[in-house]
Amino acid sequence: MSRLFGTDGVRGEANSTLTADLALALAEAASAVLAAPSSGAARPVAVLGRDPRASGEMLEAAVSAGLAASGVDVLRVGVVPTPAVAYLTAAYEADMGVMISASHNPMPDNGIKIFGRGGHKLGDALEDRIEQLLRPGSEPQRRAYRPTGAAIGRVRSAHEALDRYLQHLAAAVDTPLKGVTVVVDCANGAAHRAAPLAYRAAGAKVVAINDEPDGININDRCGSTHLDDVRRAVVEQGADLGLAHDGDADRCLAVDAEGNVVDGDVIMAILAVAMREAGELSEDTLVATVMSNLGLHLGMQAAGITVRTTAVGDRYVLEELRRGSYSLGGEQSGHVVLPDHGSTGDGVLTGLRLMARMAQTGRTLAELTKVMTVLPQVLVNVRVDDKKAVADSAAVGEAVRRAEAELAGRGRVLLRPSGTEPLVRVMVEAEDIAVARTLADALSDAVSGV
Repeated sequence: MSRLFGTDGVRGEANSTLTADLALALAEAASAVLAAPSSGAARPVAVLGRDPRASGEMLEAAVSAGLAASGVDVLRVGVVPTPAVAYLTAAYEADMGVMISASHNPMPDNGIKIFGRGGHKLGDALEDRIEQLLRPGSEPQRRAYRPTGAAIGRVRSAHEALDRYLQHLAAAVDTPLKGVTVVVDCANGAAHRAAPLAYRAAGAKVVAINDEPDGININDRCGSTHLDDVRRAVVEQGADLGLAHDGDADRCLAVDAEGNVVDGDVIMAILAVAMREAGELSEDTLVATVMSNLGLHLGMQAAGITVRTTAVGDRYVLEELRRGSYSLGGEQSGHVVLPDHGSTGDGVLTGLRLMARMAQTGRTLAELTKVMTVLPQVLVNVRVDDKKAVADSAAVGEAVRRAEAELAGRGRVLLRPSGTEPLVRVMVEAEDIAVARTLADALSDAVSGV
């Protein structure tokens, strides 16, 4: 059996590779590892949320069944952002949390993200233990505890969960947003209620778009992976900025008043400088991934801030944040983590903190972005049949060496297999965008030829 967990939980096409049977078995295995009942103790508790995609209803039922059959009480928190499930897992002192979402992936996909106590994402060792219980022949171990009667887990809805999460967000921002007009693209996803409510409660004037999920339209040409809607709406509404979330709202990208995109690197740079000024940036250090723009490193160096680099994936950012007790990290894609306020990336919190910086300084978002200069960067997603074959290819290795020689230290090349999709991501940075495009095309051709 190939590894089930990717960089952000278990994902697949719902009812094809990610079936109700698999969801139930995964819930059983996770219960055995994370929430095994103790003799005489109260039943373990799991928080369970989802995004609005149609298959989430089916998978929620399957996960609930697997948890309850394992003697775990289930708190269903409904359609809420992934960071809400992480926060609520800690707030309810639950043994584990489960979020059913494929994040920014298209609607036919879905996923299952699992959190341990405190709302923390699982490390490789725990994921491996869960996977071991899903291998052929392991069913007796997975189902070793099968309670009956009153010991069977109960399933109930926590109707106050969203309000509790919103109160948590409000406590994380102490600068009123009065006078800030924001367009928020909810991606027809999990933030369709939470984001507009949180921004209005903080004092902003909010124009919400793509906030009417029907189970099918999540991420459909909208949200953080399709910014045309929010760019257009900001200009039409005369707004100060736009914010775009993905399907489960652990991401946030922005656009300024002119519709120019402000990515996760720039958002992190703005927040890092603000936190350093306030004495909140632990060790004057920002944690980013290898995909972050070289301009972020240069801008932070000029501001007296150290950048520590990890592999791609917010789980690796989180691991480094915890290891060094740092207070800010994230990814170019818009995952931003503020450990003092949450155990995982929170797109709504990121939006609040970004607008608070605008309100605090009286500066426009465009002015704030000058903290760093983005080097031209080209990213091409190449669909492949075998990611390992690409990694082992001598022809691809030679193409990378030729590109690096042409850049001569004045740019970067990075090839990275996606952790959730059959893609190899080709990234090239250069001082000249035309050079970056030419090299990215050549590398993409090499990858496609494997």
